[in-house]
Amino acid sequence: MTHSTRDVTVDDLNAVQQLNEAVTPAVNSLDLAELRWFLDNASYFRLVERDDGELLAFMIGLEQGRDYRSLNYQWFAKRHDRFAYVDRIAVANAGRRLGLASMLYDDFIDKVGHRSGLLVCEVNTKPRNDGSLAYHEALGFKPVGTQWTENNTKEVVLLERPLRGSENE
Repeated sequence: MTHSTRDVTVDDLNAVQQLNEAVTPAVNSLDLAELRWFLDNASYFRLVERDDGELLAFMIGLEQGRDYRSLNYQWFAKRHDRFAYVDRIAVANAGRRLGLASMLYDDFIDKVGHRSGLLVCEVNTKPRNDGSLAYHEALGFKPVGTQWTENNTKEVVLLERPLRGSENE
């Protein structure tokens, strides 16, 4: 089967929410109102689906200057004038090991990241997400800080990756 990437629409939000909840706690839980906010405000909100329409993965990203309450986003906003923030990426079990996360990252860099020259994100260390930590290290992300979130129930490592040809490299 083949798969394709496209922008998320309002009609996709229920399926996106189901996938998001299926991969929790690797990402935090979101309700439909929060997903709608991303649809209206995110710089990047795209999905990968099979040719039969099955949702395999999605990614949400924001640039600097958004009114976003995330403590992690705000951490980067205090330190950088320009950045492309990966809020979350979720891959369904049926989409694992197919290169979909890398495909979304490449698409995000092409559509958004090249403007800032700096990709940023966070990965859980408590509860620990070893797969995501190893993946982001392989992509060239470097740790630049840590912080506790969600009433001190979750710890994250904050990661950055300068993009080639940028002044951040």
